[in-house]
Amino acid sequence: MLTALRTTTLLGMLAAVLPSSLSAQATSPAVLPQAKQNSAQATPASPPAASGGEQTSGSQIMLLDAQHRPITAGGFVKSGPIVFQDISEKAGLTHWTHKMGTPEKSYIVETKGSGVGLIDYDHSGWLSIYVVNGSTVDALTGKTTPPHAALFRNNHDGTFTDVAAQAGVTNDRWGTGVAIADFDNDGWPDIYVTNVGKNRLYRNNHDGTFTDVAEKAGVQLGNWSSSATWGDYTGEGRLDLFVAGYIHWDWDNLPASKETGGNNAFCTFRGEAVACGPRGLKGEPDHLFHNNGDGTFTDVSEKAGVADKPGYYGLGAVFVDINNDGKVDLLVGNDSTPNYMYLNKGDGTFEDTSYSSGFALNEAGRETASMGIAVGDYENNGQLAIFDTTFSDDYKPFYRNEGDGNLTDISYQLGIAEISVPFLSWGDAFFDYDNDGYKDLMMSDGHVYPEADKYKWGTSWAQRPMLFHNLAGKKFEAVPAVEGSGLADVIPGRGLAVGDLFNDGKIDVVINVIDGHPVLLRNVNPDHNHWIELKLVSAPRPGGKGVPADAIGATAYLTANGMRQRGDVVSGGSYLSTSDPRLHFGLGQSTTIDALEIHWPDGKVEKIPPPAIDRILTITEGAGK
Repeated sequence: MLTALRTTTLLGMLAAVLPSSLSAQATSPAVLPQAKQNSAQATPASPPAASGGEQTSGSQIMLLDAQHRPITAGGFVKSGPIVFQDISEKAGLTHWTHKMGTPEKSYIVETKGSGVGLIDYDHSGWLSIYVVNGSTVDALTGKTTPPHAALFRNNHDGTFTDVAAQAGVTNDRWGTGVAIADFDNDGWPDIYVTNVGKNRLYRNNHDGTFTDVAEKAGVQLGNWSSSATWGDYTGEGRLDLFVAGYIHWDWDNLPASKETGGNNAFCTFRGEAVACGPRGLKGEPDHLFHNNGDGTFTDVSEKAGVADKPGYYGLGAVFVDINNDGKVDLLVGNDSTPNYMYLNKGDGTFEDTSYSSGFALNEAGRETASMGIAVGDYENNGQLAIFDTTFSDDYKPFYRNEGDGNLTDISYQLGIAEISVPFLSWGDAFFDYDNDGYKDLMMSDGHVYPEADKYKWGTSWAQRPMLFHNLAGKKFEAVPAVEGSGLADVIPGRGLAVGDLFNDGKIDVVINVIDGHPVLLRNVNPDHNHWIELKLVSAPRPGGKGVPADAIGATAYLTANGMRQRGDVVSGGSYLSTSDPRLHFGLGQSTTIDALEIHWPDGKVEKIPPPAIDRILTITEGAGK
């Protein structure tokens, strides 16, 4: 539980960054410090009720803005720098709609939403957008046409065209996540789609179409899969696949719904009837598939030590080298159960360091309702930090990497914890939105319970995304949501992916919105800083050893403007989503790069002659350029 001191601090912080007309309610009276001449008053609210199936820290504050809206759907400012513009309609994305279950959300399977992936599927040099769709019971039983996924081809002019049907990637199942990578080392990116039911592996045919080879490859599974991530954990030069399992879902034996009197601790939130779970429901195991190099995979979950024997509720997953030993490790974010950290031992197995590393629990020693995992070197010290999105009524943990994979939750010290409490957060990513050389942080938000708009919980069903500006690795500051800008979008966000969609050196954001159209936030930040982006590749080696063709697992170190930045090529991490595989570095006002070093997945370290700035550069392993 948050201490009384931290509750007071939370209200003070919010008063400092929000308009003075806001009012706040807390579970107990608190004295508020003054900050920036703004103020808010804490008054008693109704006693907190026991939380239900989602793990939170309990009932927290209720903060309202001048229009008496929860701060998750308000608190906008009239003017200020505009970072993002919502260009969804102009870009042609609003003709497609995500659909998942019924608006009432009687069952948890209807609440989790879906992901989004960024992919240059046609070798055009421009990122297209793959958006996963959900489904309905009527569609699954053949009564209605299934909702289809979208593949929005980038037209290179600021618009996109849905070509999913022509490409053969509509999925037409109850879709959840997407992980993009070149699994067969042929130089073309493929698409793995997770579902509630059988998953799909869309192999790229090199002609704008794909073929589903999941069954032949042995990676179809058959129940509720959530996030997936690609990484070469054996060092053989072939990408392996990890798939997180969420809940074991039986359509013939559904958990009690709120309409049928599911009135137990796992079917209530703040004393009100809501969809049951995840606690109280059976978890679905995780799966690690070893790439055999012949188009097939072998399930090695038990052998590798990552089978999730306790049956936790997996939602986030990413392969990344967290302890800097040159081997990709595995992070799994679990909902309402402890997180997993598996360190790669280099012999085909992993060591479970979840508790000893500090990643299993938050600073208070509690498991959280983890959703998405963002990794990034926010201090420019060569160590990857981890940010973990969680449920509302709980702060969002930020784990500083102390070295060797040892973590410390410093979310409060960084200024992220308090202000994030009312938000229910999903997709997340570190990226440098203003090209100043420091990685910033963003998350998408939205509740799972439509009842949030009915009861005085201090939160809302649709919520605005949050962007945090990195203050030279010392603190993070919430970027104000200017009215009419992208940060003022009030949407039930879920999956989030980031990337340079317009090849202009600025990182844009795509959010999959449950029961809505995808949102494209174009980066229009008014800075004039320099940048460079790196596309790392190796010579295609179908079935052979070496470096994976798309260099997943590679790390680049770039020195410029007095800073040594780190970038890692990963697939996955953000909730159910995959971001731009190209590495982006902001250079500030520097017009030169002092040094560039690539650490390839096979252990080779290559020093690249300092390249020119403000460009997208392809670097081929061993080419020295």
